[in-house]
Amino acid sequence: MLGANIALIDRDKSTLEAIVKDLPGNHLGLVADVGDYLSLQDAVARTVEHFGTIDVVFACAGIGSASTVAASDIEALTHIVDINLCGVIRTVKACLTEVIKSQGYVLLMSSAAALKNVPRANAYAASKAGVEAFGGALRLELAHKGVAVGVAHPAWVKTGMISGTGARGAESQSLPWPFSVVSSTKECAKFLVRAMSQRKRKVFIPGALAIVDPLRWLSTGPLWDVFMARRARRNVIAWEAEMYSQRS
Repeated sequence: MLGANIALIDRDKSTLEAIVKDLPGNHLGLVADVGDYLSLQDAVARTVEHFGTIDVVFACAGIGSASTVAASDIEALTHIVDINLCGVIRTVKACLTEVIKSQGYVLLMSSAAALKNVPRANAYAASKAGVEAFGGALRLELAHKGVAVGVAHPAWVKTGMISGTGARGAESQSLPWPFSVVSSTKECAKFLVRAMSQRKRKVFIPGALAIVDPLRWLSTGPLWDVFMARRARRNVIAWEAEMYSQRS
């Protein structure tokens, strides 16, 4: 949003300082961790002290993995849920009093993973579906207080999460359109900023995913299972063989 003053929250102080330094305007970089509620409360207090108010909250911290449940450590699976879902809950809770005061807007980062079933998106998809459900309940709780709540569903975005070691970016083209679309970070940012400025209920990236939303029974039901079954069986055998060989 043009003219907005931004408080950026991250665990990495050096990265924060570099980003804030390059941004024109009056912005703030604060070190906090979505796994640490006290650090989030401190970040909120410092933001309010600096800017006087919080009008928009964007809860977007997230991690993922590319492994089956059988080949994953339990700690890795539950950590994904803790950061992606519980981290969103902690962020919202820490900001809630201030957002209610400003009758502001909360945008939560879900994913297209919440709209479909695919192998190796187990805990990640569960966490993102949880974010969507949390946002839906929060919206109803805050509507009479003048606060709007939106949920974002991006498909593939060109970040380190899909291009790093062990990521799932190569799978994008194996999925039907529009699940196969890969957006740039700039394109994604445009959708998100528009959602904030218009206080949207839902934002889909790419926009064609809006077609899938009311039809998600197709991408989570028995016909989808049949469509994915042979490919999933073949790929799971290969993926797990590779994972186990790396551990031996």
